[in-house]
Amino acid sequence: MRPDRNVLVGVDGCKSGWIAAIDRESKISIAVFATITDLFGAIGEGALVAIDMPIGLNRRNGPGGRGPEQLVRPMLGVRQSSVFSVPARSAVEAADYANACILAARLSDPPRKVSKQCFHIFPKILELDRHLRAHPYLLRQTFEVHPELGFWRLNKCQPLTEPKKVKGAVHGPGMELRKALLRQGDIDATVLAACVPKGAGADDMLDALSALTVARRLANGTARCYPDPPGRDEYGLPIAIWV
Repeated sequence: MRPDRNVLVGVDGCKSGWIAAIDRESKISIAVFATITDLFGAIGEGALVAIDMPIGLNRRNGPGGRGPEQLVRPMLGVRQSSVFSVPARSAVEAADYANACILAARLSDPPRKVSKQCFHIFPKILELDRHLRAHPYLLRQTFEVHPELGFWRLNKCQPLTEPKKVKGAVHGPGMELRKALLRQGDIDATVLAACVPKGAGADDMLDALSALTVARRLANGTARCYPDPPGRDEYGLPIAIWV
């Protein structure tokens, strides 16, 4: 099945599951889905999806994580810490944080443990991983992205200097900067002014819209991936970040 260029979706994880910015023939809606299965069921099989979640996990990692992370992180300047170093598959599948750190250190060179922030998204990484492995045809239309890279591209390939959050609280200047960039990227002001769906944060919605701008580039053939060509994990899942 070929991706349907009339249905483009940007996705980010959120407190209640997954928030999606869905562009159907240039009409954008925002919705939250409890599971990744619910999301794919709602958007239709042919939708082109740009998702802020790692796809593809190595058995063992070199410096900086899977590979895509170490390539894109320097592009983001002071925002590079937003790109987590995702450990080897066994660590992501670990039952608890202590075991995840032990396995991550054992399966990385040089040995590296897991950040708490990264550990907290392991359930969502595995949820997406299992869905894609169960439905491999989706690999032709589902692409890993990172919202800060989407904003970097909208900012004429320059890193942003303002964060979205400071000490866990929404940071006004950083949010306004991203809204301005999204408006420049043809995201309608009415979409940006819409109420954030229950179960997601305002920053999650902006990240989903950032991912949508990358989905548009994927649809028109102007996106590129890091590395190029993508790597593959033991299950054939691609290991690359698109922007």
